[in-house]
Amino acid sequence: MRAALFRAFGNIDQLQVEDIPSPVPEKGQVVVSVKAAGVAYPDVLIAQDKYQNKPELPYSPGGEVSGIVKLVGEGVTRFKPGDAVIARPGSNGCREEVVVPQGVVWPMPAGLDFNVAAGFGSNYFTSYYALRDRGQLKAGETLLVLGASGGVGLAAVDIGKMMGARVIACASSDEKLDICRQAGADELVNYEKEDLRDAIKRLTGGKGVDMVYDPVGDKYAEPAVRGMAWNGRYLVIGFAAGAIPKIALNLVLLKGCAIVGVLAGAHGMRDPKHYRSIIGELLELIHAGKLHPLISATYPLKRTADALNAMLKRQAVGKVVVTI
Repeated sequence: MRAALFRAFGNIDQLQVEDIPSPVPEKGQVVVSVKAAGVAYPDVLIAQDKYQNKPELPYSPGGEVSGIVKLVGEGVTRFKPGDAVIARPGSNGCREEVVVPQGVVWPMPAGLDFNVAAGFGSNYFTSYYALRDRGQLKAGETLLVLGASGGVGLAAVDIGKMMGARVIACASSDEKLDICRQAGADELVNYEKEDLRDAIKRLTGGKGVDMVYDPVGDKYAEPAVRGMAWNGRYLVIGFAAGAIPKIALNLVLLKGCAIVGVLAGAHGMRDPKHYRSIIGELLELIHAGKLHPLISATYPLKRTADALNAMLKRQAVGKVVVTI
């Protein structure tokens, strides 16, 4: 079978498509013939050796896939060959076949597109867990989303609107903000053109925002904290802009706000039952048309490096999928 492989960390352009042996399932495992694999910004960081978790070499990017069950190992009763499924291998998705434990496999609802099925899990799990469980977002509250056109950002806009929040989407260009508007954002801020703190004051009448969803970090963090309302919650998702910000704790004291870390992947490993339940809920919400994942670009397997470079250069909005 063909696989997009990294044999070393450090450079995206080291990725090569190679022929490797097909996997054989062991007890409790499922082999999936992959139709589509979702890639995300952590795949970019892993390739550059900048991420906290590292898969064993050689490895393929792509932490989530959709496809058809090819083989099942001993003891697998929930799935059979021919079933359409989604799976969360964590890595190694960008290959023609992937072997995964049955505990990270879900039946795919009838009629759901393979690209959408492969492209929602990581971003929507992170944002749903962040907004509902960690931030406890309430209907009527104001949610500020930084990096709102990116994968997790756009998911946060979509979920925030479903939960009844007023959503302020922030991004670095008018073109990206137009995507956010189409996703339902109530207000738009181009933080390359307007001071973020001033924009928050203008849009909230000086009250501030109840929640900040921040996957960006860098220079945007401090003005966002200064724009918090009393008893607000600041959700730390990641640092896509590169620099890890340093926040003066007196700001947290004066605002009476909370800074909340959201490491969704680690939560999934610590509480797999809750993780499975969230993915199940999200599948139902997407199938019912209550959530709307955006697949902005698809790349064939041979162009997996191009998919990662598009995210590195911030050319991607929504979710990027590699098709097999």
